[in-house]
Amino acid sequence: MLVAAAESVFQKSNRRIAVLALAVFALDQLTKWLVLHWLAEGDEKIIIAGFFRFVHWGNKGAAWSLFSGANGANGALAFVALLALVALFLTRHHFDSHTLSGQIAFGLIFGGIAGNLTDRLLPGRHAVVDFIYFYLQQRGGGEIGFPAFNVADTAICTGVGLIFLITWKNEHAPKSVTSDK
Repeated sequence: MLVAAAESVFQKSNRRIAVLALAVFALDQLTKWLVLHWLAEGDEKIIIAGFFRFVHWGNKGAAWSLFSGANGANGALAFVALLALVALFLTRHHFDSHTLSGQIAFGLIFGGIAGNLTDRLLPGRHAVVDFIYFYLQQRGGGEIGFPAFNVADTAICTGVGLIFLITWKNEHAPKSVTSDK
């Protein structure tokens, strides 16, 4: 049984998922390292006035900073992320992970989860580093903004979107009709 599990891990499709996940993880951590070295926490750099800026915001909560004020949320969310990684790995065959599009989706999701999980676990960080911020400047001086995000968040959302599209496509594909002649 152990040999079969090892063979499954080293299948070509799993290697593709792992390579993409590693690339996403590396890009995510590199961009966060650059932010940590170029911007102090809370600092912002305007790129396109009234629309886009780089920020250095720590997110101890979930997506869109949900639960960020809850005590112990970071540790609980790290545990949930770890469970999600394991559950997705073990159930990936229920999705279309044998196709290239499925492998891309899972590589993006695994790499993104690993990137944000690393932020939560690194000593001294204990928060996900968000740095991409789109907003619209209002006439009265305020702004309407999309929550800040990072490369890992983008990879996770893109991967999940691909899984939905693949699943929808498979469910709506014409069914082959067999005859008993």
